[in-house]
This record gives sequence, C-alpha cells and structure tokens, in this order.
Amino acid sequence: MAVNLLDFDLEGLTAYCESLGEKRFRAVQLFRWIHQKGAADFDSMSDLAKSLRAKLAGVAEVRPLPVVSEHQSTDGTIKWLFDVGDGNAVETVFIPEEDRGTLCVSSQAGCAVACRFCSTGHQGFSRNLSTGEILAQLWFAEHQLHKRMGLAPSERVIDNVVMMGMGEPLQNYSALVPALRVMLDDHAYGLSRRRVTVSTSGVVPMIERLRDDCPVALAVSLHAPDDALRDDLVPLNRKYPIHELLAACRDYMAAAPRDFIMFEYCMLDGVNDSPEQAQALVQLMRRERVPCKFNLIPFNPFPASGLKRSPRERVLAFARVLQEGGFVTTVRKTRGDDIDAACGQLAGEVQDRTNARERMARRVISIAPASEVSP
Repeated sequence: MAVNLLDFDLEGLTAYCESLGEKRFRAVQLFRWIHQKGAADFDSMSDLAKSLRAKLAGVAEVRPLPVVSEHQSTDGTIKWLFDVGDGNAVETVFIPEEDRGTLCVSSQAGCAVACRFCSTGHQGFSRNLSTGEILAQLWFAEHQLHKRMGLAPSERVIDNVVMMGMGEPLQNYSALVPALRVMLDDHAYGLSRRRVTVSTSGVVPMIERLRDDCPVALAVSLHAPDDALRDDLVPLNRKYPIHELLAACRDYMAAAPRDFIMFEYCMLDGVNDSPEQAQALVQLMRRERVPCKFNLIPFNPFPASGLKRSPRERVLAFARVLQEGGFVTTVRKTRGDDIDAACGQLAGEVQDRTNARERMARRVISIAPASEVSP
C-alpha cells in the first residue's frame, strides 16, 4: 500500500523526502500543499519538481477518510461519520461560533475507559486511529468548509481544535503527538497552542509526557469531588486516583500555554450535583492548589446509561457554589444535540473487542440516583 503522507509531521515528511533523494525545502513545499491548500493530487502541486511528483505518484498518497454521512443541526453544528475500515466508523463535529470555528476530533474507534455517562464508552473499543486518520478529519473539514464558504486562500475556517471526540487521546499517544505538531505547525494549520486542547480522563503518565513533548491546552474530565464516586463514573480513577491526577495537572502548568487547567464536570441528576458535592470540590481544589476553571456540562441522556440530566436550577446552584469559592465557572451551552453531536453523544460504529456493553450494564445499579434504587 502507498505511504499516506497525512501520517507525517514536518520532520517525518522531511525524513521521507530525504529517503527519496529530496531536500528539506521540498518537504516543506509538499507539506504546505497538503495542509494549507488541501491538495491530494500531486500533479496539481505546480511548484514541485516534476521528478518528485513522478516519484510520489508511484509510492505515496494523501489518503482521506471516506465520508459515510453528514448531518447538520439547526444551530449550524455539522457532524460527519468517517469510515475507518473493518466495520468501524468515527464521528467528527464542527461547531461554528461567533469568534471561532471549533472542530471536535476523534482519536480512537471507540474508547476503553468506559465512563458511565459517555455513549462512546458504551460501545467499547476497537482500535487506535493512526496519525493520518486523526489529521484526515481536520484536513477534510477545513478544506471542505473552506470551499463551501467561498473564503479567500488566507482565511481559515477552523481555528480551534479539541481532542474531545471518540476515544481517550492519551491512550493513543504515539499517533496523537505528531498530529498535534501538524496542527501547530505554521507550514500547516498554524494553530495556537492555546487553541488546541487535549481532553483526558486522567492518564497520569501521559499527561507528564505531553508536558515535555508537546504542551497544549489541557482539559480534564473530573466529574466527581472524591475517589469513591469517581471510581464508579470514571473507572480509570482506580488506577490514577484524584490526588495523583491533580499533582500531574499542577506539574503540567510549568509548560502549559494557558494559566489554568479546564476541569470538565458532567452534571448527573442525584449523582454528583448536590451543593455539598460542589463545596467538596471547592475544598479539594483549594487543598491541591491547581490553577483551574470549571466547565459544567449538561448530561446528554441515552437509554443505556441509566442516568438523567441535572435540572438547570441545580446546575446553576452548583455553579454558584464554585464561583463563590473563587473559581471561574461556566455552564456549557449544548450544541448539536438534535443530531447526537453534543458532548458524550458521539458513538459512530465500533466493532467492540472489550465486551463493554455487558460490563457497563453490571455497573448501572451501583451509581443510579438514590431515588431510582429499590430499597
């Protein structure tokens, strides 16, 4: 099979071009054609030497992901389903906002973390995506939308990327980091480190590596103020408990492009949304001294979860406790929920290798709201 040039960051593409007898500046030209101009046809790359175009045509390609479907929400959000082979498909979401265009990118076909409130986790896990499959989502969305909008060559559609799609990005570290480097590279998408966010459920060793290898904005899925509850909601907590996670977050600040960590907190009715739990969260963060902001996320229900969305009044009351405790707190506006593109709803198609449905069904009773558990 031909080499997929989307699999390379600039250093990787330079090494590949050198293996073909070409110099670095040719790799830079090629890199710009692929990522800045969205070119996939080597013949269209007019300033590349004909000899290089001929070499590439025989051994390499820019391999996009086949689009299975596209859905557009009433609020302008667009969701694509991409075929990644062997019966697996992943979802990617574009969220247009007044001051930015955000793309939510998947890193795995499924997810092995199995958070109780996440639709992806209920589908189980099939495999990691390659660097090329991660970047193909951005490559397609940027250049497809650019054409639709009739923008000038220098204008960008996407200036904010969040690794918050299907999968736990830090469990696919070797493919993630080259993809991040392409997103940041001025010869490619030129995104600010502040505008590229990796969301993690708390893979502590990889948070430490990311700090050293490619520090971008960090979002952490917290969802509970104590280990007992978080063990149930986010099973990874049993391996990396809250104290270890927050210590890694504190250390990350030495290289972070922002002066805070964003903590995501999915609001679950009767589970993690009481004023007492909000106060416990305030005390936890004061004790651990992690510079942070909170993003409260309305839960997007799906039948298999056994959970319900917290009433808005309770979400606002929870936010007030955090704000009065001195923490900047926002309540996420739900986008794309009419096309199942909102937070926690991305499911795609996954050929599960982990028996996730059976395992998660056994956990429902242990974390059901007290009002729903029989005496």
